[in-house]
Amino acid sequence: MIDVEDLIALVRNYNPRCNADLIRRAYAYGLKMHEGQFRKSGEPYFTHPVAVAAILTEQRLDDATIVTALLHDTIEDTRSTYADLAAQFGEEVAELVDGVTKLTNLQLSSTESQQAENFRKLFMAMSRDLRVILVKLADRLHNMRTIKSMSPEKQAQKARETMEIFAPLAGRMGMQWMREELEDLSFKVLNPEARNSIMRRFLTLQRETGDVVHQISGDIRHELEKARIEADVFGRAKKPYSIWRKMQEKDLAFSRLSDIYGFRVICSSVADCYRILGVIHQRWRAVPGRFKDYISQPKNNGYRSIHTTVSGRDGKRVEVQIRTREMHEVAEAGVAAHWSYREGVRAVNPFAVDPAKWIAALTERLDEGDTDEFLEHVKLEMYSDQVFCFTPKGDVIQLPRGATPLDFAYAIHTRIGNSCVSAKIDGIRVPLWTRLKNGQSVEIITAEGQRPQASWIDIVTTGRAKAAIRRSLREEDRGRFVKLGQELARAAFDHVGKKATDKALRTAAKMLGLADENDLLARVGSAELPARRVVETLYPELAQAVAEEVDSGRPVAGLTADQAFRRANCCQPVPGERIVGITYRGQGVVVHAIDCPALEEFEDQTSRWVDLHWHSGRHKPVFTVSLDMTISNDAGVLGRICTLIGEQKANISDLRFTDRKPDFYRLIVDVDLRDVEHLHMVMTALEAETDVAQISRHRDLTRRP
Repeated sequence: MIDVEDLIALVRNYNPRCNADLIRRAYAYGLKMHEGQFRKSGEPYFTHPVAVAAILTEQRLDDATIVTALLHDTIEDTRSTYADLAAQFGEEVAELVDGVTKLTNLQLSSTESQQAENFRKLFMAMSRDLRVILVKLADRLHNMRTIKSMSPEKQAQKARETMEIFAPLAGRMGMQWMREELEDLSFKVLNPEARNSIMRRFLTLQRETGDVVHQISGDIRHELEKARIEADVFGRAKKPYSIWRKMQEKDLAFSRLSDIYGFRVICSSVADCYRILGVIHQRWRAVPGRFKDYISQPKNNGYRSIHTTVSGRDGKRVEVQIRTREMHEVAEAGVAAHWSYREGVRAVNPFAVDPAKWIAALTERLDEGDTDEFLEHVKLEMYSDQVFCFTPKGDVIQLPRGATPLDFAYAIHTRIGNSCVSAKIDGIRVPLWTRLKNGQSVEIITAEGQRPQASWIDIVTTGRAKAAIRRSLREEDRGRFVKLGQELARAAFDHVGKKATDKALRTAAKMLGLADENDLLARVGSAELPARRVVETLYPELAQAVAEEVDSGRPVAGLTADQAFRRANCCQPVPGERIVGITYRGQGVVVHAIDCPALEEFEDQTSRWVDLHWHSGRHKPVFTVSLDMTISNDAGVLGRICTLIGEQKANISDLRFTDRKPDFYRLIVDVDLRDVEHLHMVMTALEAETDVAQISRHRDLTRRP
């Protein structure tokens, strides 16, 4: 374990004016609080907080962060309290320790909905003070370095959590070195065979080709000396996980992989960066499509550098990064560069990003929408690489890799996205699903009256665009549900001889604790609230009388005692719909819906018409209705459709396919229902299913009596 004076010496290397007394007191307090506690490895527990503090000194962080690292487990694991820490080390340290404790208690690898809410809490903690996350990342890095002492199950769980959450978060914060180490440590746990295989191939490659890194570094230095440019050159082989991921993404064997070596050239000025780029491109051939200028277009975590890939010795591709020393500090420390010290004072680095602005950019619009949208947006933001495109006026729009013109439109303004009908890239009209590339100029074409389509959800990649599209679709659905709710409410009120006036609906909404009559109608139309319950709320006595079960043998009123009846096959009327009867000699009365096209042939035979209506009350689910559906041709879709119908308390009495295509099926489903309200509930549930492309009531005029 590093002793306190050694730790202070590490801090003094970059901050000679550090508060050594504060660090000593925190060290002694932590040692006392954790006395008698041991890690799984058998070491004293306090070795862990000290190691976390040492990791943070590598990032030249301030005294408060170092002290927080020493005390970060005291509230959770010892008898220490927030008040104790505030009294002895000040409110700033107590707040930071409390923030780390709350993060530790979040179960980030829990179920999807819990994970979404926990991510929200994590980002709230970040927005208050980003140093909380810096301590947490260092804590996770040390735990991963010493993970061997845990059980295999715990190792796998921690490694997955690190790979999915902490490594991308470190990368998004600009701490690429930490991201790579966290990924590689997780890779070692989750897929040791693959990692060992890559390590063995590396050793074989080195035996065959010699020290490539040393050779190419020497070549670059030689060219810079000829051009009289002062710069430092560093080279390294890429991490095993980085190589394995590239093999998976590109489906390549190790022997076919290029650019497995990376080089950095660090100079003193921006002008030298571009001079060095010219020298390298003159000496080696540049690989097309592998040039990125993050100096003129920085990433939003402050990262600046020029990236280029060239064909080096023996045709081997190598990636070269060119940056100034100040840019390199930000590239190494990321957002943490904001707190870095140099020679006793806070380093003023012009390229260090303001953490408040960074977190605001990352969490922009995340408070809109539900927790699932939040989680989706956060993961997209954390894993994204960037592309930079231009508006026709020359403004730069920054988007994640894989973004489309629709993402571009929503990045400008939600109104532009919602009304987008097409796009031009570099003056050429392209489909909306086209993937954007760096440096392209994008023009969005809009049209009044255009509304977002449900298919757009699968086209866009940014959380902002997805949230805006879903919000617009919900509003559109709401309007449709309000109209449907009006019809259902009218029918339910007619049953008890009342009118569904605005005042009656407002009163019912108030009694049911809803915002207004439109909210009530939307819920009725979406089957969240039965229309019958609205009636019962206002007229409990009338509703109770009506609610008696109707005899399924005689559900229709208006027939004589000896008249037989049956429902018409062509229109299949159900209780709640207006009906009329047509008499047939020897067949009794056939009941049609009032809007059935088959009635046209009886317009001149008024003597055969019988005025009918459904008995009021609760009908049994015995009225068969045929539904015409088009569904995706995918595994499990038909099963989900049947389950959805069953969940609405409806029974499938028959099912037949009418068309089969490679991508869709068309089928007729016969469903036994109670009434028109039950029919709307079933159809609404099916319409909401993403794999149902189309649904309508099937009316077959060939099946007349």
